[in-house]
Amino acid sequence: MPELPEVETVRRGLAPVFEGARVERLHLARPDLRFPFPDGFAKAVEGREVTALGRRAKYLLADLDDGAVIVMHLGMSGAFRIEAGGDGAPGEVVGGAAFVHPRSEARKHDHVVFDLATAAGMPMRIVYNDPRRFGFMTMTTRAGLESHPLFSHLGLEPTGNALSGERLAELFAGRRTPLKAALLDQRMIAGLGNIYVCEALHRAGLSPVAPAGSLATATGKAGAGARRLAEAVRTVLEEAIAAGGSTLRDHRQANGELGYFQHSFAVYGREGEPCRRAGCGGTIARLVQSGRSTFHCPVCQK
Repeated sequence: MPELPEVETVRRGLAPVFEGARVERLHLARPDLRFPFPDGFAKAVEGREVTALGRRAKYLLADLDDGAVIVMHLGMSGAFRIEAGGDGAPGEVVGGAAFVHPRSEARKHDHVVFDLATAAGMPMRIVYNDPRRFGFMTMTTRAGLESHPLFSHLGLEPTGNALSGERLAELFAGRRTPLKAALLDQRMIAGLGNIYVCEALHRAGLSPVAPAGSLATATGKAGAGARRLAEAVRTVLEEAIAAGGSTLRDHRQANGELGYFQHSFAVYGREGEPCRRAGCGGTIARLVQSGRSTFHCPVCQK
């Protein structure tokens, strides 16, 4: 499943084409993806201008000029491809394809096609391709977004200034849940995934099995570990976004290039290899928490 940096990378690749464009035609090749498309989906979108392309957690949000919002989730294998448009026939791929895997090159998996008249006056096409069909698209309104069932439970965004040591201490105060599990709880912090939580905990020098409440002092204030962790989360995500995400099996950037943050992994996928922290001397270990692999250094993460 793509994590926040991968989704943000796709958003940044699509935004220059989507934003300011008018949807001339929305073609749905099938009635559903993971879920059925909303009734009247194509009719509601056609003729509307995309005023902004945003992100909330791991969802892409396309704001339309009538107050509606298209909600898009990539699922396991979803990807967008940008093509030159114009005559209804498949166009030339522009700047590479946003394929998450070579199997996505098969046009039989092209399920959604946005034919656009861009702000620059050029016809373009954005194609959603999804071999496994675990992604989905739905609609809501901007006014109703935060109360929508997909978003009403989501916690704060981890990329902004709202994430601080004080906020982490407040969120996790009194919780005996393992720290890694608490960070993955989307009700607390929205969008964090397994890879980047492992990396952030290592940078902060914190054990994934420590009680989440240990980030707060006896008086409920943020401890030094909480401040280190908040900084580590923000930094890891910023670096991953700048690197185009992490290409493991299924991710490429919106211009078709591979993400390369995986080359910077300090712990993820490095079981049995030496810790990269200067002077540590430890060996990366793997344990299973809630059915997911956790990679950490038992020596420098306490």
